Amino acid sequence: MEARAILRNVPTSPRKMRLVADMIRGQRVSRALAILQFQPQAAAPVLRKVLLSAVANWQQKNDGVKLEDADLVVSTVFIDCGTMLKRLRPAPQGRAHRIRKRSNHITLVVNNVADEVVMETSVEKSAN
Repeated sequence: MEARAILRNVPTSPRKMRLVADMIRGQRVSRALAILQFQPQAAAPVLRKVLLSAVANWQQKNDGVKLEDADLVVSTVFIDCGTMLKRLRPAPQGRAHRIRKRSNHITLVVNNVADEVVMETSVEKSAN
């Protein structure tokens, strides 16, 4: 059973957020939390919070299963571009340069290790 968490309009550039998201993709949840805790980037605490939210969502869906018994994996993380605030900065000789303040949307999916293996084998069978 998978669970996901979505955070919208995070005021960070998607490019900077993807660098941190690539580190945790495919990792076990405990290892991903440890990686995010010690990363110096500003995007790490935001992703850590989203990951904890996805784990809490998984616990809500699977009421009878203990979190320690389930081997949860960060199966999918993707960062999409959000709204862009456009501002003007004064430039020499009466001109103006456009400043684009970017934001992003984070979608994070956690899944059991056993479910991941079943999904991979079914994809391979359908490809053949």
